[in-house]
Amino acid sequence: MILCSSGVSLICFFLALVSSSHAFMATTTSTTASHSLRQRIVHVGLQQSTTSEETFKSQTSKKSLSNTVAGPTLETKPDYENIHGPLGPLADKFFLIVFRNQMAKKVGLDSDLPKDDYMGLMELTAAMNARFSDQRQVQRIAQDVLRSLFPSWMPPQYKILFSKPFPQFSCRMNAWATSIVGTWLMGETEINDVEIDGGKIGRNQGLLVKRCRFLQESNCASVCVNSCKIPTQNFFQQDMGLPLTMTPDYETFECQFSFGLTPTDANELDAKNTPCLSKCPSSGGMRQWHDASMETSQCSLMDNDNSS
Repeated sequence: MILCSSGVSLICFFLALVSSSHAFMATTTSTTASHSLRQRIVHVGLQQSTTSEETFKSQTSKKSLSNTVAGPTLETKPDYENIHGPLGPLADKFFLIVFRNQMAKKVGLDSDLPKDDYMGLMELTAAMNARFSDQRQVQRIAQDVLRSLFPSWMPPQYKILFSKPFPQFSCRMNAWATSIVGTWLMGETEINDVEIDGGKIGRNQGLLVKRCRFLQESNCASVCVNSCKIPTQNFFQQDMGLPLTMTPDYETFECQFSFGLTPTDANELDAKNTPCLSKCPSSGGMRQWHDASMETSQCSLMDNDNSS
């Protein structure tokens, strides 16, 4: 009974791998709903700004990024709408709706797009990142979204009953659960063997995301790191008692989940220091916003005239 309950709860968790999750309104601002949400973000999240619009625009207008990563070509972008998990498209829609509802509660607003519209989730992710310049706050909110998908008793009990006494089994269970319910969020995946703590090989303890939909739609390394990678790793380590290292590849948009591998300082530094993506909708502004390196208190994503 405990095993079944834990397994079901684990499956529910992977609705939240986004925070995991990571996309900007600039990819869909041609719709009235996108424009409406953008106006709401400006009002709710950035109302304390003291910098004039003219000064802001002059500081953030169309900057060319001297060191960028091109990423994969749009011509090879998968048809994500027709890629479904083994439970089928109806289950994928259910997972999306449940996750988005929980995320909207934590962020405090939602997109006007239908609840089962993936781009609505992307707009909501944009709202979370645009409202908070402190990347640690974004990470905390994303981790809270993950926690909200579970009964409060489940993570600590899982740590005691599974993660500590049965680490290999727990890693394989999580890799399997992610592959079952994570397709709607990330795209096609496959179970694989990965290096784990101690230099050993963990059989079936990895999950390779072949081309992450979340990263594809966001085109932003900062959102990837702060809304998905770090909060998801922290949730597993701190709440579930299970080490996890996520290694995104910004050239291919692959992402390797390695359950049983503790993140190292070097791994985290590599992810944080990766160059911006050349197709970044904010032209690097979101990274500056999260790093608090801009003189203005606004994020360039909030410039309604930003069409890059």
